Amino acid sequence: MVLKGKVWKFGDSISTDLITPGRFYHLRSNLSELAKHAMEDADPTFSSKVKKGDFLVAGKNFGLGSSREHAAIVIKLSGVSVVIAHSFARIFYRNAINVGLPLVSCNTDQIDEGNTLEVDLERGILYNITKNTKMNFQPLPILMKTILKEGGLVQYIKKHGDLKLV
Repeated sequence: MVLKGKVWKFGDSISTDLITPGRFYHLRSNLSELAKHAMEDADPTFSSKVKKGDFLVAGKNFGLGSSREHAAIVIKLSGVSVVIAHSFARIFYRNAINVGLPLVSCNTDQIDEGNTLEVDLERGILYNITKNTKMNFQPLPILMKTILKEGGLVQYIKKHGDLKLV
C-alpha cells in the first residue's frame, strides 16, 4: 500500500471536537454532510480545499476527546487517505483502523503544509518528495493492515467471519 498526497498540517492535541464540532451533532446520521465540516474549528477552509488522496499531518495526541467514531469517518470521507501524527489518542487510533483509515505514527516536525509525500504502509517508509527526505516508521501490525485492506473492521468480519489473530 503506497499512498501519495499533499499535506494539510495541524498542531498538537487536535480533539475529536475540532475534527467534528459538536454543533453539527444533528448531522451524525448524514455522514457525507458532516464531512463537509471536518476540521472546521481548526481550519474553516479545510473541507473546501482537501482533495481525495491528501494527507492530514499533525503533532502529538491527535484525536483526543470523545470516543465517537464519527471523527475518523469524516476524515476519511473528506478524502484524506492517511493521517500522520507524532502520536494518537488510543480510542481514535482504534476507531480509525476500524473504519479503514490508515494511520502513521512518526515525528512530523519536518513535514510542512503543502509538502507532497509518498507513504509505503507495508515497508514503513515516508518519503517527502518536496524536501527529498526519507524517514522510517513502525509499520502497522499484520492484522491491522489486513483490516485496512478489507476497508475496515465491518468489511473484514463480513468476509472472514471473525478476527483471525495472528
